Amino acid sequence: MKTIKELFKIGNGPSSSHTMGPRRAAERFLLRHPLAPNFRVTLYGSLAATGVGHLTDTILVNSFQPKPLEIVWKPDVELPLHPNGLEFEALNGETLVERWRVYSIGGGALMEEGEANTIEENVYKLHTMKDILSWCEAREKNMWEYVLACDLPDTFEYLEKVWEVMKASIERGLENEGTLPGGLKLVRRAPMYYTRSKTFADMLKRTGQTFAYALAVAEENASGGRIVTAPTCGSAGVLPAVLFSLQKIYKLSDTRIIRGLATAGLIGNLIRTNASISGAEVGCQGEIGAACSMAAGAAVQLLGGSPLQVEYAAEMGMEHHLGLTCDPVNGLVQIPCIERNAMAAVRAWECATYALLSDGKHRISFDDVIKTMKETGLDMKASYRETSQGGLAVNWTGFRRGNQKP
Repeated sequence: MKTIKELFKIGNGPSSSHTMGPRRAAERFLLRHPLAPNFRVTLYGSLAATGVGHLTDTILVNSFQPKPLEIVWKPDVELPLHPNGLEFEALNGETLVERWRVYSIGGGALMEEGEANTIEENVYKLHTMKDILSWCEAREKNMWEYVLACDLPDTFEYLEKVWEVMKASIERGLENEGTLPGGLKLVRRAPMYYTRSKTFADMLKRTGQTFAYALAVAEENASGGRIVTAPTCGSAGVLPAVLFSLQKIYKLSDTRIIRGLATAGLIGNLIRTNASISGAEVGCQGEIGAACSMAAGAAVQLLGGSPLQVEYAAEMGMEHHLGLTCDPVNGLVQIPCIERNAMAAVRAWECATYALLSDGKHRISFDDVIKTMKETGLDMKASYRETSQGGLAVNWTGFRRGNQKP
């Protein structure tokens, strides 16, 4: 498995696969051809189907400026390794200098043809939850200590920066008001939810504020704000909302939150390695389901649970999102994406509570549910995998009204 630094990427929304990944690919290709006078990029599959709503074209044009860029859209053509394929061409007039094919595989990560996995080196030798639990049990250690033992020397220092960016995105989102960009004219709700939650007591207050924190980050992401992929842009609000709530309620130190982040990153890494975190590949279960799983596991650890209880919470976080489709309305990371962040954050709390009430023993393992998620995602029709060609994207009243014949 890769370093969890590659899971928690700091950047601007609204999409890790459609904006962060293509931007990184464009920057890499430009470094190879700094003197080329013009360029062309062909977008395939999901990248082409929802690229406009996800600002893929804007990101690419800005990346190549001031040099001219031609963009070719092929939403009905899917390259062999992943639905999010790009093909860059460096040109001298009409003469081809080089053609480079690359895939944006989710969370801002890239994969070239001929690679078994992402470009970065492996740092973890254990690739299943079962083996990691055995490691923890043999040494009487927590999961964050496995991360400390295996990951890069500066990983925890990097996680401190991640937490600062997460907190800042919540704080900005709770202050920013108005309408989100895009044709849906969606009004930001985080400030209102936060203000109203203060009038509640006890459990309702906690739930309302968790909603507000998740909405704050998801709305910042939708407006192109600076966020952290956790594990993607579209699911970036779940984990920070839960961690921020825990810190406020239980007065937890940043040091303990960083350890929770490490455990969450380990869980997300297992999902990315053994299945996928790409909505274009496995649907929203790979994004929101993964985020819920990560947040639930981290919450259990921070509330004093055992590694087995952490595993149980993480398993439930994914199990109860199995089959969740990715069908963004108008191709924007807004409906149903923003609300899903809020709902998944509260569900993560519930999974953590359920696991903490148990002794950690259960029938369906985390590894079992991740295998099932992958199979479920690959069985989904393409129209339910971030193409906006099915589900809510075509059944919402505004779409039907706009497509009625006069």
